[in-house]
Parts: sequence; C-alpha cells; structure tokens
Amino acid sequence: MIKKKVLLLGSSGQMGRHLVRKLTKNNYKVICQTRNSHKAVFLKMYGSIGYIDLVETNIFDEKIEKLISEVDICINLIGILYEKNKHNTFQKIHVEFPSKISSLCKKYNTEFIHFSALGIEKALDSKYAKSKLDGEIKIRDNCPRATIIKPSLIFSVSDSLSTKFLSMLNLLPVFPLYYKGLTKFMPIHASDVADLTYHIISNEIHSKNIEAVGPEVLTFREILEILLRLINKKRLLVPISIFIGKISSSIFELLPNPLITSDQLKLLKYDNISSSDGISNFDINCPSKITFENGVEKYSYNWREGGKYSIKK
Repeated sequence: MIKKKVLLLGSSGQMGRHLVRKLTKNNYKVICQTRNSHKAVFLKMYGSIGYIDLVETNIFDEKIEKLISEVDICINLIGILYEKNKHNTFQKIHVEFPSKISSLCKKYNTEFIHFSALGIEKALDSKYAKSKLDGEIKIRDNCPRATIIKPSLIFSVSDSLSTKFLSMLNLLPVFPLYYKGLTKFMPIHASDVADLTYHIISNEIHSKNIEAVGPEVLTFREILEILLRLINKKRLLVPISIFIGKISSSIFELLPNPLITSDQLKLLKYDNISSSDGISNFDINCPSKITFENGVEKYSYNWREGGKYSIKK
C-alpha cells in the first residue's frame, strides 16, 4: 500500500538511487524527474514494480508545476559543482530554481526537502557557496515549512569524489595538497543520507536546517591517506602554494570535467564540519553509522591489483 508520493528532482545522481531504494522499500511511490529517461532507466532496478515512475522533463519546464501539484513531498537534489554554460550557472541552478520550486510547494501544500551544502556560511568569496546561501534564503522566504539538508562530503561507489581520487591516486606518483591538506571534513555515506531523509519524512520534521555529517572528522590529507591504504599504494602528497594552486585550477577549468576550479579552491580554505550552533543528524536521533574507510573499502578493490580477487576472506 502506497503511503505517499514523492517527487525526486535530479534523480539520476548517487543520492537519487539511494533514495529510490530507501523510499520504495518503505512503501513510498517515487516519481523520478530526469532529463533523459533512457539514461535513467537503471533507476527502476532500485525500486519495486509499481512504486517508481520516470518522468522526462527539463527542470524549468512548466510540467514541473503539474508534477508538484500531484505529490505529497518534493525533494530537490539538483546542484552543480562548477558552471558549464549560460544555462548551468550557480545563479540559475542554486538560486532561481529552488526559489521557483519552493513557491510551487507552498502553493500546492507540498512538503519540500532541499539539499544544500555544509560549511558554506563563511565562504562568501566563493560563488558556489554564495549561491547556495542565497538559495536557502529564497526557500525560507517562500516556504517556511521546508527542510534543508546540508551534507558534508557524500561518498559511495557511485560518487564523483572518492572514485575520482582513487583513479588519480592509482596513476599519479605525486598528488598536490592544497592548504597543506588541513581542511577538515565529516564524510557521510550516501545510504546514511538516505536514512536521514527518510527519518525526516517519517517523523514529519519541518522548518529546520539539518546538517548531515559522518561519524568522524578527517582532514583532506587523512582522506587521501585512507584511500592510498585501501588500494595498497604509496604516493607522495606534496603541499603546494596557493599561487601554484590558482594557476593549476585555472588550467583545470579548461577541461570538460575539471579536477578543481578556482572557485572550489576558495571553498577549500574553509572546514566542512558541523557548526557549533547547528542541528545535525545526530541531534535528531539519526546518527550516521558508516566510517569513510569502512564504506570505501567495499568498493576500493576496483583500484587494487587483482581486483575482486584481492578481497580478504
């Protein structure tokens, strides 16, 4: 029996597949918005028959309003790490779109859960951080009942973080450390974020900013050292000056999928950990359980010699 209908905006990313699995397993029907239903058809294997639908539409299409009017809950997972063109800008994706969606949710009395980012309050010199904060302000103005989830680094086998670093560490003899690798993070596994989202829905938590953090604080250097240990590699981790960092990031920006941009370099100045006055998943009785090392260990064999045969029995 279907409990409620949930609209997932931006469903084909790593959080989309984890939420589809979690919600459909608990008898929620999930409507997955995607730009290309053929590429997103894999989502159907994560949900039970009859509990998942794929809807192909652009996020700025008028069809979005109809979708919101027909569901009980709308979850916005859409975000970008860097600007690609005049259509995919921080202003459009992080400010204008959440503003529009939150207004529609208020209009149709649809519960709204929005994914923002952790540790952005001090990073006002970053366009990414500034746009995320502006988006949060718009949401609060338009839909006071909205819940905003602010995750630290989210990792899983389908992420673009740990898997990218594992690939690079597997190939490169030397890896650069920006800001001496001292920036702090609280990595959280995607399944723990899905559990948190379900906890918010099932317990009807509203009008709060919830920081989604993992069970440990790790520096950027410690994250790289864990990854190297998991793939049995030794690499030279070299601190580089900010001057060199700015030059390298400006070069990387020319690539289709840059390792780091100038704006992301600014973000790395600031710790990405829970705030002293904020509310985290631990505070609402939904602690994360998976440590970074234990989580990545389950798929790190893909970058080890011997592959799956290197798994300890």
